[in-house]
Amino acid sequence: MKYLIGTIAAIVLLALCTGYVGYRWTCDTALHAAVSKGDTMAWLRTDFHLSDSQLSEIRQMHDSYAGSCEEHCRMIQEATRARGALEAAHGDKAAVEAANERIQALRTMCEGAIAAHVRKVASLMSPADGRRYLALILPKIANFDHTAPPDLRLGHSN
Repeated sequence: MKYLIGTIAAIVLLALCTGYVGYRWTCDTALHAAVSKGDTMAWLRTDFHLSDSQLSEIRQMHDSYAGSCEEHCRMIQEATRARGALEAAHGDKAAVEAANERIQALRTMCEGAIAAHVRKVASLMSPADGRRYLALILPKIANFDHTAPPDLRLGHSN
């Protein structure tokens, strides 16, 4: 019995060591550093193999789009508050329905603008990296809550 426990412990230790060594040999330390710092631009550069000029252009695109994104979120939040006031006042159902339609129209406009922005960013990448970027980012747009502009810091969800 004592050899069985010792053998199992040795196998577990060997498996853990092998896993750790394999992880360290195959991981991209620059990518992990960017993620641990929450540096989105460093993550984009590393994970999507961007040159200095590509990164600069993407950074400029993000900066110029930020104001528009903030405005879209503000409009959605205002429309949501207005609908909430109608519901709290037990306003007529037609007015509440119109408020819901306004919110949906604003969400559609916002999500379309974000998707267009994301596609422009992807167009600056290599075709393979652009497809991978779109596959990663586009599905997140549908789940976006519009309480604030997207948080580009890694490790935080919105």
